[in-house]
Amino acid sequence: MTYCVAARLNAGMVFLSDSRTNAGLDHISTFRKMMVYENPGDRFMVLLSAGNLSISQSVREILQVEKVDNGDGPPITIWNARSMFDAVRVLGAAIRRVREQDGPAFEAAGIDFNAHMIFGGQIAGEAMRLFMVYSAGNFIEATRETCYFQIGESKYGKPILDRVLTPLTPLDEAAKCALVSMDSSLKSNLSVGLPLDLVVYQEGRLHSEQIVCIDEHNPYFRMIRGTWGQRLREVFEGIDAPQWDAGAAALHPLLTESPRYEATRKIHNLSEKVV
Repeated sequence: MTYCVAARLNAGMVFLSDSRTNAGLDHISTFRKMMVYENPGDRFMVLLSAGNLSISQSVREILQVEKVDNGDGPPITIWNARSMFDAVRVLGAAIRRVREQDGPAFEAAGIDFNAHMIFGGQIAGEAMRLFMVYSAGNFIEATRETCYFQIGESKYGKPILDRVLTPLTPLDEAAKCALVSMDSSLKSNLSVGLPLDLVVYQEGRLHSEQIVCIDEHNPYFRMIRGTWGQRLREVFEGIDAPQWDAGAAALHPLLTESPRYEATRKIHNLSEKVV
C-alpha cells in the first residue's frame, strides 16, 4: 500500500507521496510514487500512483509515448495537450492499454487490476486542474467544494485535511497540513513509509523548484512529528473529563437522558428479553 495526497488551492498546488511498497511482512521495498513532468513556461504536471506497482510502472512508461486520436489534428500526448483535461485523457488511455495487455493474465492469476492515480498541474493558457483517475481509466476532477484527493491508505490522514484545507489555504499551510496528514498515516499504518516526496507549485509559474525528498533526518519533518503529537496531547488534556454528576454544578454533564433514545438495557437473568 501507500499514501498520496494532492490539493488544488487558489495559490497553487501541493503533492505529497510516500515510497513504501510491501508484499508481506518480510518483503518491504522503497519505490517512488511520484513523477513530475515539466516544460518550463509551457506546462507543469505531477502524477501520483497507488495500487499494484507493476501496473503503475507500466502506465508511467507508456504515458511518455501514449497518443490519443485528435481527428484531423496531430495525436494528443501529455507534451502537446492544450488542456489538463486532454492530458488526463492520455493518462486514461495509457491505463486502458496496460489493462488490455496485462488484464487477462491478471485475471487468470486471480489478481485484481488495481491502480489509482492523482494527476494534476497547469498548462499555459489554462487554470490549474486536479484529477483522480481510476483503474478503468475514467476520472473525476477536484472542485472548490472538494479541493483535495487521496489515494492509498487515506483514512488516517483525512481528518486533518477536512478540518484545515479550503481553496483559501496558503501554500505553506497546505504543505504543513499534508505533512501532518502523512505523519498520522505513518503513525498508524506500517504499509506507509519514508522517504516522502513533496512538491509545492505556485499558480501560474509553470515550473517549480520547491521539490524535496524527506527522510527520517529531515529537520522540518522531525519537528512536525514531535510537535504534532505533543500538541495533540496538550489539547486532549485540556478537554474536561466526563462529568457523570448531572447536578447544577456540572457544566457539561454526560449522564443525561436522550429525548429520543434510552440507555442500553441490562440483562439480569435468562427470562429477560433484549427486545
